Amino acid sequence: MPLPGLVLVHGGAHAADCWDLTVAELHRQEPRLKVLAVDLPGRRGKQGDLSTASIRQWVDSVVDDIEHADLGQVVIVGHSLAGVTVPGVVARLGASRVREMVFAAAFVPPQDSAVIDTLGGPLAAFARRSAATGKPMKLSRVLARYAFCNGMTRDQRAFTLSRLYAESACIGVEPVDRSNLPTAVSRTWILTTRDRALSISSQQASIAALGGVQTVIPIHACHDVMISHARELAVMLVDRCRATAAA
Repeated sequence: MPLPGLVLVHGGAHAADCWDLTVAELHRQEPRLKVLAVDLPGRRGKQGDLSTASIRQWVDSVVDDIEHADLGQVVIVGHSLAGVTVPGVVARLGASRVREMVFAAAFVPPQDSAVIDTLGGPLAAFARRSAATGKPMKLSRVLARYAFCNGMTRDQRAFTLSRLYAESACIGVEPVDRSNLPTAVSRTWILTTRDRALSISSQQASIAALGGVQTVIPIHACHDVMISHARELAVMLVDRCRATAAA
């Protein structure tokens, strides 16, 4: 059976280049796997206005990138804030094309709620300040290091902090709508157990808000697991793709 394509959706304050180390590992472990790491609008060269961003715009962007890459069936991975985007992408593509959705340390608010309604930890004050101004803001290196980088090597921290981007204030205050999310699509959760940005209990609340998952894979990693544990994450994702192909 051919492998599905693997789509990687970055979280807040990041862009597609946060996946670079993991993508390199994926190519080493499974050269046949087609991997697409997308940029959401408003960062690097991707057209978009962060001051007026919406979840629907971000969903449209990811779907367009998948279509332009000529991917058929896919496994889609969402990290962090991508927890509000990936369900919309899955709803658009449908269960016939999405073999599995994987959430890695993701923010998934309850239906009709927004990220800011349930956000705690070190990013809460930043998110509320950004929401109050309504303007895109960039995390300070100090806050980003604390929230994203605990347990990293010096090189991994440097990699992370050199790839920080301004983030929209709009996405965190927009209520989510998962009413069209297909129930037939399998769900996996990568649980980062050393996460300062999203605690274990917060991730469990997100799992509950999602309606549960079929598989939980714990990993002793910080929030930016795709940087701190690129090889281990790549193994997990290749395994998911192979399992869906076999199924």
